[in-house]
Order: sequence, then C-alpha cells, then structure tokens
Amino acid sequence: MKRQRDLFSTILISLTRRLRWTRASYYLMSGFLLAIALIMYVWWPLVVEYWSTYNPDVPFWKQFDWLLLGIFAFMSLMIMAGADLKRDLPMILIGLVGGLVIESWGTQTELWTYYTFERPPLWIIPAWPIASLSIDRLYRMIKAPLKTFPDLLFKALHWVILPLFFLLMLIFTAPTMDKSLTVMALFLVGFLTLTPPDYRGTILTFLAGAGLGYFLELWGTTRQAWTYYTLETPPLFAILAHGMAAVAFWRVLVLYKLFEPRFPRVTRILKSTWMRTIRKFPDPQ
Repeated sequence: MKRQRDLFSTILISLTRRLRWTRASYYLMSGFLLAIALIMYVWWPLVVEYWSTYNPDVPFWKQFDWLLLGIFAFMSLMIMAGADLKRDLPMILIGLVGGLVIESWGTQTELWTYYTFERPPLWIIPAWPIASLSIDRLYRMIKAPLKTFPDLLFKALHWVILPLFFLLMLIFTAPTMDKSLTVMALFLVGFLTLTPPDYRGTILTFLAGAGLGYFLELWGTTRQAWTYYTLETPPLFAILAHGMAAVAFWRVLVLYKLFEPRFPRVTRILKSTWMRTIRKFPDPQ
C-alpha cells in the first residue's frame, strides 16, 4: 500500500513539474469547479432532466459520456498548466465578454439554437473563458516546437486559411445576411484577416482554437445541446469558427497589452486587488 502511495506521489509530482503547475493553477481550477457548481445550482432543473435520461437496465459504461469527461479532463489540465493570475485575468474577461457577444449573435439570428431555446443561455457563457485559457495553453505548447518553421510559411498559410474561412462564413451565414449582427461579424472577420500583426501567432492560435473546437462541437451537436440550422453534427464552419474566435480574443489581448501602460492607475488597482485576494489563501503546495 505504501509503495502504491509513493508511486502515485511520484507521478503527481512529475505531472506537476511537466505541466508547470503553480499556486495560481489551483485557484483557477477551484474557480472552474465553483463555476460548474454554481451553474448546476442555478439551473438545477436542467441537471435533473439530464440525469433522468439514465437507464438502470443499461450498463453504466455504455451510458457514461466519455467524450464530455475527456473534454473536461483536458481543459482542466490545460488551464492549470503554467497558470498566472495576473496574465490570465485579461483573457478570462475577454472570453466572458466575447463569448456573450458570439452566443448572442448566433442565437439571435438563429444560426444555432439551444435545446432550452434561450437566446443565449447564460449557463454556456462561462465555458468561453475556460476554452480561451485552454487555447492559450495549447498555443504556447505548439509554438515552441514550431519555432524553426520559417515565417514565410505562416504568412502563406494565413492568406490561404483565413480568406477561405471568410468565404465559408459568407456561405454559412447567407440566410442571415439581412441581420445587422451578421454584417458586423463579417466586417470583424474581414478586418482580422486583412490586418494580421503576427502571421505565426494568428495561424497557431487559429489551429489551436479549431482543434479544441472540433471536440466541443462534436459533443454539443451529437448530444443536441445545441443545433445548427444546417443540422450538421458538426458543420465545418462551426469548428473553424472556434479558431477565428480564438484569433479575435487574442487580438483584443494584444490591444490590451499595448494600451495597458497608458493606464497605470487602472492596471495598478487591478493588480493590487488580485494580490490582496491571493494573500488571503494559504499556499496549497
């Protein structure tokens, strides 16, 4: 028994070092779990409805949502990897606001609908900052191994992938072209495509977002949590749209870092608030 505990401790310590878990990692994970608990509490009828689908006559392992478990485990590990509250706070806020805007656009124009018919459902919004942090970690992970790849390659990929996505977006959103929200979304994507500050960063962020987006969309559409008007499970546009959303959030973060020094008082207040909050808790390590 002692040998098993020692082995577990060794594995845990090794994992902690490899993923660069910090004190902030535990705070982020705690916040993630708290958000899930709060969502379950506020929208308890949805939880009851979900569990009512369980059939005791069917083996548990056949009914268990392994894809959801995999997504949850992966995103949990990602947000804890190299966490830094002062660095991650802007991305969390950008993800919250950006997610609300995107969900409002999609549900108001009925490009997609949720099974609760909310437009948008507030319980899905907290998933956006978690996904944003996960994509940020993915970007950092793939950036280092690809640093030897020439910048010209990423420039070429940019002018192939992003214009093709814009064309795909035009086709997918065609039924809602008379909606002002769709026009604004198209303008934003066009602007992001034509004004890349960093080709490498843009492409790697896009790929990281689309990669995670595939599994999120696969789960949501096959479980009918949300449905696109095309009834695809999932549509290619939805997968790639996660990549473009990640690029948009990243660009806002770049702007924040650019203007942050110009507002030292606001920055100082935010950072001091974070530090006071952190000092209230003991070091979990």
